[in-house]
Amino acid sequence: MSDTSAVNFSELVNKNRQTLARLRLSRRLLLLRRDGEDLMLTTAARAEQDQAVVSAATRMLAAIVRRDPGRMELLLDLLPEAFPWVCFLPEADVHAFAVELVETMRAADSLANSSSVAQLLVAWQHTAEVHSDPELLSALTADHDADYGAVPSPGLTR
Repeated sequence: MSDTSAVNFSELVNKNRQTLARLRLSRRLLLLRRDGEDLMLTTAARAEQDQAVVSAATRMLAAIVRRDPGRMELLLDLLPEAFPWVCFLPEADVHAFAVELVETMRAADSLANSSSVAQLLVAWQHTAEVHSDPELLSALTADHDADYGAVPSPGLTR
């Protein structure tokens, strides 16, 4: 049994019974759209199960890290396995990422909305990309003495 099937969105509209039958054979149905973002279709029960699993994992991770400072060290040791790009971050940033990740996961779980966690991961990955490129890091962290004057308000520029 496959985890995800993919069909064109028009198949859902034109052949809804056959298309929905495919959903019974997989957990999710990827609806490919020509003129928009693809959509993922699943049953409400499966979506609730997925959310329950993520929520449980989040609560367990947060509880483990809060119990003992040594557990945070374990998390720091495991991060490169889950996120290989952390090897480019300075040590202090790895710690900051770990703390921010756990806190953001807890907060996002309380809202049942993981978009802030996804954004956090993207932001830290971009930070790691900057640290992985010495020229880019130098350009972005150099002290620029040039003063280009006052910046006009966006509404006043033409």
